[in-house]
Amino acid sequence: MLRLRHLRAVLLLAVLLVTGGCATISYYTQAVGGHLEVMARRRAIERVVADPATPAPLRRRLRLALGMRDFASHALGLPDNASYRSYADLRRPYAVWNVVATPRFSLQPLRSCFPLVGCLPYRGYYRKADALARARALRRQGYEVSVGGVPAYSTLGWFADPLLNTMMRWSEARLAGFLFHELAHQRLYFRGDTEFNESFATVVEHEGVRRWLQRRGDDTAWRRWQLQRRRDAQLVALLMRYRARLQALYGSGADPVVMAARKKAIYRALQADYARLRRRWGGYRGYDQWMRGINNARLAMIGTY
Repeated sequence: MLRLRHLRAVLLLAVLLVTGGCATISYYTQAVGGHLEVMARRRAIERVVADPATPAPLRRRLRLALGMRDFASHALGLPDNASYRSYADLRRPYAVWNVVATPRFSLQPLRSCFPLVGCLPYRGYYRKADALARARALRRQGYEVSVGGVPAYSTLGWFADPLLNTMMRWSEARLAGFLFHELAHQRLYFRGDTEFNESFATVVEHEGVRRWLQRRGDDTAWRRWQLQRRRDAQLVALLMRYRARLQALYGSGADPVVMAARKKAIYRALQADYARLRRRWGGYRGYDQWMRGINNARLAMIGTY
């Protein structure tokens, strides 16, 4: 039988079917259906660990995750509820695929607005084929598009979110950080104040990871995590500088032919500066694939989240 919160989701869908058009109906059908499928695949972590068919590496990682989950509540004062105490194998590499689109000369993402939910700068799809179909349609309309796989998402406590197979490839520090961050949102969240919400959760994440790894006596993992955070910050700073240059260009009113040439030059300069930054990192190539697909749509989300 459906749990109460699952039933609420189905009732919400019924309302949306009445108030939305065909495109809205199709989108919400896959969104609600996809989420309910994730929830249906949940198994208590203790049961997965006890299952003889569970591979040993997964069993070890889930035991570790349970330790993180208990630590979050007992040492960090985060909610002690059913979130992240179950596991779901989605049998795919990502939980959802997000589609972002921008005009040719803009960093303003196309927003999709729906009854009751509001407006979002992207659309998320549980099937990659649906995301790619949406991307093709937008490209035919002249938009620049980015399709990105997302390994995890949170319902902010509306559902008892599970750990997913898509998270199991993460480092210990990243997995712990995700748990502490999302549980922090459940502890304190102000609707409409993204800056505060993310700042608060990030502080909890950072301090939580520090304490967790300190408790484990793993100074090497802590140093690696700090190094990765520094790289992240340096890359974001670089992208924000070029985002500002592109915004100035797109607002200049220049002739489209001239604007196209200048845009191309700016993106070429961005790639050159990224190559120099990578050399400073000793040749670290962890962002190369993401940077190869850089365009307005991808860059737009850097300024959004």
